[in-house]
Amino acid sequence: MPKGIRRRRMVKPQKRQMPKERRRQSTISEGSELNRMKKKGIRISRIGSYAIASSISDRHPCISCTTFNILAPIYKRLKHEDPSCRESDYRAYWLARNRRILDWLLCERSSIICLQEFWVGNEELVNMYEKRLGDAGYITFKLARTNNRGDGLLTAVHKDYFRVINHRDLLFNDFGDRVAQLLHVELIVPSSQGRNNSMRQEILIVNTHLLFPHDSSLCLVRLHQVYKILQYVESYQKENNLNPMPIILCGDWNGSKRGHVYKFLRSLGFVSSYDTAHQYTDADANKWVSHRNHRGNICGVDFIWLLNPNRYRKLLKTSWSETVFGMFKSLLRRASLTEYDAFAFLKADNQADYITYSGFCEALRQLNLTGHDYGLSIEETKELWVQADIDGNGVLDYKEFQVTFAWQILVLLCCHFCVVFQQLQKYKSLFVHGTQ
Repeated sequence: MPKGIRRRRMVKPQKRQMPKERRRQSTISEGSELNRMKKKGIRISRIGSYAIASSISDRHPCISCTTFNILAPIYKRLKHEDPSCRESDYRAYWLARNRRILDWLLCERSSIICLQEFWVGNEELVNMYEKRLGDAGYITFKLARTNNRGDGLLTAVHKDYFRVINHRDLLFNDFGDRVAQLLHVELIVPSSQGRNNSMRQEILIVNTHLLFPHDSSLCLVRLHQVYKILQYVESYQKENNLNPMPIILCGDWNGSKRGHVYKFLRSLGFVSSYDTAHQYTDADANKWVSHRNHRGNICGVDFIWLLNPNRYRKLLKTSWSETVFGMFKSLLRRASLTEYDAFAFLKADNQADYITYSGFCEALRQLNLTGHDYGLSIEETKELWVQADIDGNGVLDYKEFQVTFAWQILVLLCCHFCVVFQQLQKYKSLFVHGTQ
Protein backbone atom coordinates (compact mmCIF):
# COMPACT_ATOMS: atom_id res chain seq x y z
CA MET A 1 0.00 0.00 0.00
CA PRO A 2 1.14 3.62 -0.45
CA LYS A 3 3.47 5.18 2.09
CA GLY A 4 1.53 6.17 5.17
CA ILE A 5 -1.55 4.37 3.87
CA ARG A 6 -3.00 1.00 4.79
CA ARG A 7 -6.39 -0.70 4.96
CA ARG A 8 -8.32 -1.30 8.09
CA ARG A 9 -11.85 -2.43 8.79
CA MET A 10 -14.14 0.48 9.53
CA VAL A 11 -15.95 0.61 12.84
CA LYS A 12 -19.58 -0.23 12.22
CA PRO A 13 -21.97 2.58 13.11
CA GLN A 14 -24.82 1.94 15.49
CA LYS A 15 -27.88 0.54 13.83
CA ARG A 16 -30.55 3.03 13.00
CA GLN A 17 -33.85 2.83 11.24
CA MET A 18 -33.72 3.89 7.62
CA PRO A 19 -36.39 4.04 4.93
CA LYS A 20 -36.90 0.69 3.20
CA GLU A 21 -35.35 1.91 -0.08
CA ARG A 22 -32.19 3.19 1.60
CA ARG A 23 -31.89 0.12 3.81
CA ARG A 24 -31.92 -2.12 0.74
CA GLN A 25 -29.28 0.01 -0.94
CA SER A 26 -27.03 -0.15 2.11
CA THR A 27 -27.30 -3.93 2.29
CA ILE A 28 -26.61 -4.38 -1.39
CA SER A 29 -23.54 -2.17 -1.29
CA GLU A 30 -21.93 -4.67 1.08
CA GLY A 31 -21.92 -7.66 -1.25
CA SER A 32 -25.08 -8.53 -3.16
CA GLU A 33 -25.27 -8.78 -6.93
CA LEU A 34 -27.26 -5.53 -7.15
CA ASN A 35 -29.97 -7.00 -9.35
CA ARG A 36 -32.74 -5.13 -7.58
CA MET A 37 -30.80 -1.89 -7.60
CA LYS A 38 -30.14 -2.18 -11.32
CA LYS A 39 -33.91 -2.20 -11.79
CA LYS A 40 -33.85 1.16 -10.04
CA GLY A 41 -31.13 2.31 -12.44
CA ILE A 42 -28.36 2.26 -9.84
CA ARG A 43 -24.91 0.70 -9.94
CA ILE A 44 -22.67 0.55 -6.91
CA SER A 45 -19.08 -0.48 -6.34
CA ARG A 46 -17.00 0.54 -3.36
CA ILE A 47 -14.34 -0.75 -1.02
CA GLY A 48 -17.06 -2.45 1.02
CA SER A 49 -16.47 -2.36 4.75
CA TYR A 50 -12.85 -1.32 4.28
CA ALA A 51 -11.22 2.08 4.16
CA ILE A 52 -7.84 3.66 3.61
CA ALA A 53 -5.96 4.88 6.66
CA SER A 54 -2.55 5.89 7.93
CA SER A 55 -0.17 3.16 9.04
CA ILE A 56 1.91 5.41 11.28
CA SER A 57 0.28 6.05 14.65
CA ASP A 58 -3.04 6.93 13.00
CA ARG A 59 -1.71 10.37 12.18
CA HIS A 60 -4.17 10.72 9.33
CA PRO A 61 -7.93 10.15 9.51
CA CYS A 62 -9.52 7.01 8.14
CA ILE A 63 -10.88 7.72 4.65
CA SER A 64 -13.34 5.82 2.45
CA CYS A 65 -14.17 5.99 -1.24
CA THR A 66 -17.33 5.39 -3.29
CA THR A 67 -17.50 5.05 -7.07
CA PHE A 68 -21.01 5.01 -8.48
CA ASN A 69 -22.51 5.02 -12.00
CA ILE A 70 -25.88 6.62 -11.29
CA LEU A 71 -27.32 6.04 -14.80
CA ALA A 72 -28.25 9.36 -16.38
CA PRO A 73 -32.02 9.74 -16.92
CA ILE A 74 -31.36 10.48 -20.62
CA TYR A 75 -30.11 6.86 -20.94
CA LYS A 76 -32.53 5.09 -18.62
CA ARG A 77 -35.19 3.28 -20.66
CA LEU A 78 -38.58 2.87 -19.01
CA LYS A 79 -40.05 0.47 -21.57
CA HIS A 80 -38.15 -2.31 -23.30
CA GLU A 81 -40.60 -2.29 -26.18
CA ASP A 82 -40.14 1.48 -26.67
CA PRO A 83 -36.46 2.52 -26.51
CA SER A 84 -37.41 6.18 -27.03
CA CYS A 85 -39.26 6.28 -23.70
CA ARG A 86 -36.64 7.65 -21.30
CA GLU A 87 -36.76 8.59 -17.65
CA SER A 88 -35.62 12.13 -18.51
CA ASP A 89 -39.12 12.81 -19.91
CA TYR A 90 -40.71 12.20 -16.50
CA ARG A 91 -39.48 14.65 -13.87
CA ALA A 92 -41.16 12.87 -10.96
CA TYR A 93 -39.31 9.63 -11.80
CA TRP A 94 -35.78 10.96 -12.18
CA LEU A 95 -36.15 13.38 -9.30
CA ALA A 96 -37.32 10.69 -6.86
CA ARG A 97 -34.60 8.26 -7.93
CA ASN A 98 -31.81 10.82 -7.61
CA ARG A 99 -33.10 11.94 -4.23
CA ARG A 100 -32.78 8.33 -3.06
CA ILE A 101 -29.27 8.16 -4.49
CA LEU A 102 -28.32 11.29 -2.56
CA ASP A 103 -29.94 9.89 0.59
CA TRP A 104 -27.77 6.81 0.26
CA LEU A 105 -24.58 8.78 -0.46
CA LEU A 106 -25.14 11.05 2.54
CA CYS A 107 -25.93 8.05 4.72
CA GLU A 108 -22.67 6.36 3.69
CA ARG A 109 -20.76 9.66 4.02
CA SER A 110 -17.65 8.50 2.15
CA SER A 111 -14.65 10.81 2.18
CA ILE A 112 -14.43 10.60 -1.64
CA ILE A 113 -17.42 10.28 -3.98
CA CYS A 114 -16.92 9.65 -7.71
CA LEU A 115 -20.07 9.63 -9.84
CA GLN A 116 -20.40 8.71 -13.50
CA GLU A 117 -23.29 9.37 -15.91
CA PHE A 118 -24.07 12.49 -13.90
CA TRP A 119 -26.75 14.45 -15.78
CA VAL A 120 -24.84 17.72 -16.13
CA GLY A 121 -27.28 18.93 -18.79
CA ASN A 122 -30.11 19.34 -16.27
CA GLU A 123 -29.70 22.45 -14.10
CA GLU A 124 -32.25 21.35 -11.49
CA LEU A 125 -30.53 18.02 -10.88
CA VAL A 126 -27.06 19.63 -10.79
CA ASN A 127 -28.22 22.23 -8.26
CA MET A 128 -29.80 19.53 -6.08
CA TYR A 129 -26.56 17.51 -5.92
CA GLU A 130 -24.34 20.55 -5.37
CA LYS A 131 -26.60 21.94 -2.61
CA ARG A 132 -27.11 18.72 -0.67
CA LEU A 133 -23.49 17.61 -0.96
CA GLY A 134 -22.29 21.13 -0.17
CA ASP A 135 -24.51 21.34 2.91
CA ALA A 136 -23.04 18.01 4.05
CA GLY A 137 -19.49 19.40 3.84
CA TYR A 138 -18.41 18.25 0.38
CA ILE A 139 -16.46 20.22 -2.23
CA THR A 140 -17.78 19.23 -5.66
CA PHE A 141 -16.37 19.33 -9.19
CA LYS A 142 -18.36 18.44 -12.30
CA LEU A 143 -17.27 17.84 -15.89
CA ALA A 144 -19.45 17.35 -18.97
CA ARG A 145 -18.57 14.94 -21.75
CA THR A 146 -17.56 16.61 -25.01
CA ASN A 147 -19.96 17.29 -27.91
CA ASN A 148 -22.89 18.04 -25.58
CA ARG A 149 -23.59 14.42 -24.76
CA GLY A 150 -25.63 15.51 -21.72
CA ASP A 151 -23.92 13.49 -19.00
CA GLY A 152 -20.52 13.57 -17.39
CA LEU A 153 -18.70 13.18 -14.09
CA LEU A 154 -19.01 14.55 -10.58
CA THR A 155 -16.28 14.18 -7.98
CA ALA A 156 -16.79 15.26 -4.37
CA VAL A 157 -14.33 15.25 -1.48
CA HIS A 158 -15.24 15.99 2.13
CA LYS A 159 -13.55 19.07 3.57
CA ASP A 160 -13.16 17.37 6.95
CA TYR A 161 -10.67 15.01 5.31
CA PHE A 162 -9.10 16.89 2.38
CA ARG A 163 -7.72 20.22 1.33
CA VAL A 164 -7.97 20.57 -2.47
CA ILE A 165 -4.64 21.74 -3.88
CA ASN A 166 -5.60 21.64 -7.55
CA HIS A 167 -7.98 20.08 -10.02
CA ARG A 168 -7.73 19.46 -13.76
CA ASP A 169 -10.10 18.29 -16.49
CA LEU A 170 -8.97 15.82 -19.14
CA LEU A 171 -10.81 15.62 -22.49
CA PHE A 172 -9.98 12.54 -24.56
CA ASN A 173 -11.50 14.05 -27.74
CA ASP A 174 -12.20 10.61 -29.18
CA PHE A 175 -15.38 9.29 -30.77
CA GLY A 176 -16.62 8.15 -27.37
CA ASP A 177 -16.50 11.75 -26.06
CA ARG A 178 -15.06 10.47 -22.80
CA VAL A 179 -13.47 12.64 -20.11
CA ALA A 180 -11.65 12.33 -16.78
CA GLN A 181 -11.15 14.47 -13.67
CA LEU A 182 -7.93 14.81 -11.69
CA LEU A 183 -7.92 16.11 -8.11
CA HIS A 184 -4.73 16.83 -6.21
CA VAL A 185 -5.57 16.80 -2.51
CA GLU A 186 -3.86 16.82 0.86
CA LEU A 187 -5.11 14.80 3.81
CA ILE A 188 -6.07 17.01 6.72
CA VAL A 189 -4.21 16.19 9.92
CA PRO A 190 -6.29 16.45 13.12
CA SER A 191 -5.53 19.77 14.86
CA SER A 192 -4.70 17.93 18.10
CA GLN A 193 -1.64 16.44 16.39
CA GLY A 194 -0.32 19.70 15.00
CA ARG A 195 0.97 20.13 11.46
CA ASN A 196 4.41 19.75 9.99
CA ASN A 197 5.84 18.82 6.60
CA SER A 198 6.82 15.31 7.67
CA MET A 199 3.17 14.50 8.33
CA ARG A 200 1.83 15.83 5.02
CA GLN A 201 0.20 13.22 2.81
CA GLU A 202 -0.89 14.24 -0.68
CA ILE A 203 -2.99 12.06 -2.99
CA LEU A 204 -4.03 12.18 -6.64
CA ILE A 205 -7.64 11.15 -7.31
CA VAL A 206 -8.94 10.35 -10.81
CA ASN A 207 -12.56 9.81 -11.82
CA THR A 208 -13.46 8.51 -15.30
CA HIS A 209 -15.91 6.48 -17.37
CA LEU A 210 -14.40 4.43 -20.19
CA LEU A 211 -16.05 3.57 -23.48
CA PHE A 212 -18.21 0.44 -23.49
CA PRO A 213 -16.62 -2.38 -25.58
CA HIS A 214 -19.47 -2.80 -28.08
CA ASP A 215 -17.09 -4.94 -30.14
CA SER A 216 -13.47 -6.08 -29.97
CA SER A 217 -12.28 -3.25 -32.24
CA LEU A 218 -12.91 -0.80 -29.37
CA CYS A 219 -10.50 -2.54 -26.98
CA LEU A 220 -7.62 -0.44 -28.30
CA VAL A 221 -9.63 2.79 -27.88
CA ARG A 222 -10.30 1.92 -24.24
CA LEU A 223 -6.63 1.14 -23.69
CA HIS A 224 -5.72 4.49 -25.27
CA GLN A 225 -8.08 6.26 -22.85
CA VAL A 226 -6.33 4.76 -19.82
CA TYR A 227 -2.92 5.51 -21.36
CA LYS A 228 -3.94 9.17 -21.82
CA ILE A 229 -5.02 9.37 -18.17
CA LEU A 230 -1.74 7.95 -16.91
CA GLN A 231 0.30 10.14 -19.27
CA TYR A 232 -1.58 13.16 -17.97
CA VAL A 233 -1.01 12.15 -14.34
CA GLU A 234 2.68 11.61 -15.04
CA SER A 235 3.07 14.98 -16.79
CA TYR A 236 1.14 16.75 -13.99
CA GLN A 237 3.54 15.32 -11.41
CA LYS A 238 6.57 16.42 -13.47
CA GLU A 239 5.16 19.89 -14.13
CA ASN A 240 4.64 20.52 -10.43
CA ASN A 241 7.85 18.77 -9.26
CA LEU A 242 5.84 16.41 -7.07
CA ASN A 243 7.31 13.55 -5.12
CA PRO A 244 5.82 10.10 -5.79
CA MET A 245 2.44 9.91 -4.07
CA PRO A 246 -0.51 7.51 -3.79
CA ILE A 247 -2.88 7.52 -6.75
CA ILE A 248 -6.54 6.50 -6.59
CA LEU A 249 -8.29 5.72 -9.89
CA CYS A 250 -12.09 5.48 -9.64
CA GLY A 251 -14.82 4.97 -12.16
CA ASP A 252 -16.84 2.79 -14.44
CA TRP A 253 -14.14 0.99 -16.41
CA ASN A 254 -16.60 -1.00 -18.56
CA GLY A 255 -14.19 -3.94 -18.59
CA SER A 256 -13.62 -7.03 -16.49
CA LYS A 257 -10.54 -8.54 -14.88
CA ARG A 258 -9.95 -10.53 -18.07
CA GLY A 259 -9.51 -7.40 -20.18
CA HIS A 260 -6.42 -5.63 -21.44
CA VAL A 261 -7.14 -2.49 -19.38
CA TYR A 262 -7.07 -4.53 -16.17
CA LYS A 263 -3.81 -6.22 -17.18
CA PHE A 264 -2.28 -2.88 -18.16
CA LEU A 265 -3.03 -1.28 -14.78
CA ARG A 266 -1.82 -4.35 -12.88
CA SER A 267 1.46 -4.31 -14.82
CA LEU A 268 1.99 -0.74 -13.58
CA GLY A 269 1.57 -1.75 -9.94
CA PHE A 270 -2.06 -0.71 -9.39
CA VAL A 271 -4.14 -2.98 -7.15
CA SER A 272 -7.90 -3.34 -7.06
CA SER A 273 -9.05 -2.21 -3.61
CA TYR A 274 -11.97 -4.65 -3.61
CA ASP A 275 -9.68 -7.58 -4.45
CA THR A 276 -7.21 -6.54 -1.77
CA ALA A 277 -9.94 -6.16 0.85
CA HIS A 278 -11.33 -9.61 0.11
CA GLN A 279 -7.98 -11.25 -0.68
CA TYR A 280 -8.98 -12.10 -4.26
CA THR A 281 -6.35 -12.85 -6.89
CA ASP A 282 -6.21 -11.77 -10.53
CA ALA A 283 -7.64 -15.18 -11.44
CA ASP A 284 -10.80 -14.60 -9.35
CA ALA A 285 -12.72 -12.95 -12.18
CA ASN A 286 -16.22 -14.01 -11.13
CA LYS A 287 -16.19 -13.56 -7.37
CA TRP A 288 -17.83 -10.15 -7.27
CA VAL A 289 -20.42 -8.30 -9.30
CA SER A 290 -21.00 -4.56 -9.64
CA HIS A 291 -24.13 -4.57 -11.79
CA ARG A 292 -26.10 -6.04 -14.67
CA ASN A 293 -25.27 -4.13 -17.86
CA HIS A 294 -27.62 -2.97 -20.61
CA ARG A 295 -27.18 -6.31 -22.37
CA GLY A 296 -28.41 -8.18 -19.31
CA ASN A 297 -24.97 -9.60 -18.41
CA ILE A 298 -23.83 -9.64 -14.79
CA CYS A 299 -20.33 -8.21 -14.47
CA GLY A 300 -17.79 -6.58 -12.21
CA VAL A 301 -16.35 -3.47 -13.87
CA ASP A 302 -16.50 -0.59 -11.37
CA PHE A 303 -13.01 -0.53 -9.88
CA ILE A 304 -11.24 1.55 -7.27
CA TRP A 305 -7.55 1.25 -8.13
CA LEU A 306 -4.73 2.14 -5.72
CA LEU A 307 -1.07 2.72 -6.51
CA ASN A 308 1.64 2.48 -3.88
CA PRO A 309 4.34 4.98 -4.97
CA ASN A 310 7.02 2.93 -3.21
CA ARG A 311 6.41 -0.23 -5.20
CA TYR A 312 8.64 -1.07 -8.16
CA ARG A 313 6.81 -0.55 -11.43
CA LYS A 314 7.64 -0.54 -15.12
CA LEU A 315 7.99 2.61 -17.15
CA LEU A 316 4.62 3.72 -18.52
CA LYS A 317 5.72 3.54 -22.17
CA THR A 318 7.22 0.07 -21.70
CA SER A 319 4.10 -1.28 -20.04
CA TRP A 320 1.92 0.29 -22.75
CA SER A 321 3.93 -1.37 -25.54
CA GLU A 322 3.84 -4.75 -23.81
CA THR A 323 0.07 -4.52 -23.30
CA VAL A 324 -0.62 -3.57 -26.93
CA PHE A 325 1.69 -6.35 -28.09
CA GLY A 326 -0.26 -8.73 -25.83
CA MET A 327 -3.45 -7.59 -27.58
CA PHE A 328 -1.77 -8.25 -30.93
CA LYS A 329 -0.85 -11.77 -29.86
CA SER A 330 -4.34 -12.34 -28.49
CA LEU A 331 -5.86 -11.48 -31.88
CA LEU A 332 -3.53 -13.91 -33.62
CA ARG A 333 -4.47 -16.61 -31.14
CA ARG A 334 -8.17 -15.88 -31.61
CA ALA A 335 -7.71 -16.56 -35.35
CA SER A 336 -6.63 -20.12 -34.36
CA LEU A 337 -3.29 -19.76 -36.13
CA THR A 338 -0.52 -22.21 -35.36
CA GLU A 339 2.87 -20.78 -34.51
CA TYR A 340 4.16 -21.30 -38.04
CA ASP A 341 0.94 -19.96 -39.63
CA ALA A 342 1.21 -16.82 -37.47
CA PHE A 343 4.81 -16.38 -38.66
CA ALA A 344 3.70 -16.77 -42.28
CA PHE A 345 0.89 -14.25 -41.74
CA LEU A 346 3.36 -11.68 -40.43
CA LYS A 347 5.75 -12.32 -43.33
CA ALA A 348 2.97 -11.37 -45.76
CA ASP A 349 4.34 -11.61 -49.34
CA ASN A 350 7.97 -11.74 -48.28
CA GLN A 351 9.62 -14.90 -49.68
CA ALA A 352 12.56 -14.76 -47.27
CA ASP A 353 12.47 -16.50 -43.88
CA TYR A 354 11.94 -13.35 -41.84
CA ILE A 355 9.37 -10.66 -41.10
CA THR A 356 9.94 -7.13 -42.39
CA TYR A 357 8.65 -3.92 -40.88
CA SER A 358 6.24 -3.46 -43.80
CA GLY A 359 4.86 -6.98 -43.30
CA PHE A 360 4.46 -6.29 -39.59
CA CYS A 361 2.55 -3.06 -40.35
CA GLU A 362 0.30 -4.86 -42.84
CA ALA A 363 -0.54 -7.51 -40.21
CA LEU A 364 -1.48 -4.79 -37.72
CA ARG A 365 -3.73 -3.21 -40.36
CA GLN A 366 -5.47 -6.51 -41.13
CA LEU A 367 -6.06 -7.03 -37.41
CA ASN A 368 -7.71 -3.58 -37.29
CA LEU A 369 -5.08 -2.15 -34.95
CA THR A 370 -4.06 0.52 -37.47
CA GLY A 371 -5.53 2.20 -40.52
CA HIS A 372 -8.24 4.24 -38.80
CA ASP A 373 -8.46 7.43 -36.74
CA TYR A 374 -8.28 5.72 -33.35
CA GLY A 375 -5.81 2.97 -34.18
CA LEU A 376 -2.13 2.83 -33.28
CA SER A 377 -0.12 5.84 -34.36
CA ILE A 378 3.03 5.55 -36.50
CA GLU A 379 5.16 6.17 -33.39
CA GLU A 380 3.35 3.46 -31.40
CA THR A 381 3.75 1.00 -34.28
CA LYS A 382 7.48 1.70 -34.39
CA GLU A 383 7.75 1.16 -30.64
CA LEU A 384 6.11 -2.26 -31.00
CA TRP A 385 8.51 -3.17 -33.78
CA VAL A 386 11.54 -2.17 -31.71
CA GLN A 387 10.28 -4.37 -28.89
CA ALA A 388 9.83 -7.35 -31.23
CA ASP A 389 13.15 -6.90 -33.08
CA ILE A 390 15.34 -8.17 -30.25
CA ASP A 391 18.74 -7.93 -32.01
CA GLY A 392 17.86 -4.65 -33.73
CA ASN A 393 18.88 -5.76 -37.23
CA GLY A 394 15.69 -4.46 -38.86
CA VAL A 395 14.02 -7.83 -39.46
CA LEU A 396 12.32 -10.42 -37.27
CA ASP A 397 13.56 -13.98 -37.83
CA TYR A 398 11.81 -17.15 -36.73
CA LYS A 399 13.88 -17.46 -33.53
CA GLU A 400 13.00 -13.92 -32.43
CA PHE A 401 9.39 -14.63 -33.29
CA GLN A 402 9.43 -17.75 -31.09
CA VAL A 403 11.00 -15.87 -28.18
CA THR A 404 8.44 -13.10 -28.46
CA PHE A 405 5.49 -15.48 -28.49
CA ALA A 406 6.80 -18.25 -26.20
CA TRP A 407 5.39 -16.81 -22.95
CA GLN A 408 1.90 -16.67 -24.49
CA ILE A 409 2.05 -20.41 -25.18
CA LEU A 410 3.04 -21.04 -21.54
CA VAL A 411 0.10 -18.95 -20.34
CA LEU A 412 -2.27 -20.98 -22.53
CA LEU A 413 -0.89 -24.22 -21.12
CA CYS A 414 -1.29 -22.94 -17.54
CA CYS A 415 -4.88 -21.91 -18.23
CA HIS A 416 -5.58 -25.32 -19.74
CA PHE A 417 -4.22 -27.17 -16.69
CA CYS A 418 -6.18 -24.86 -14.34
CA VAL A 419 -9.41 -25.76 -16.14
CA VAL A 420 -8.58 -29.46 -15.96
CA PHE A 421 -7.78 -29.19 -12.24
CA GLN A 422 -11.07 -27.39 -11.53
CA GLN A 423 -13.00 -30.09 -13.39
CA LEU A 424 -11.24 -32.80 -11.40
CA GLN A 425 -12.08 -31.03 -8.13
CA LYS A 426 -15.71 -30.76 -9.24
CA TYR A 427 -15.93 -34.46 -10.09
CA LYS A 428 -14.20 -35.36 -6.81
CA SER A 429 -16.74 -33.32 -4.87
CA LEU A 430 -19.65 -34.96 -6.70
CA PHE A 431 -18.18 -38.40 -6.06
CA VAL A 432 -17.67 -37.76 -2.34
CA HIS A 433 -21.16 -36.35 -1.80
CA GLY A 434 -22.69 -39.05 -3.97
CA THR A 435 -21.25 -41.85 -1.84
CA GLN A 436 -22.40 -40.45 1.54
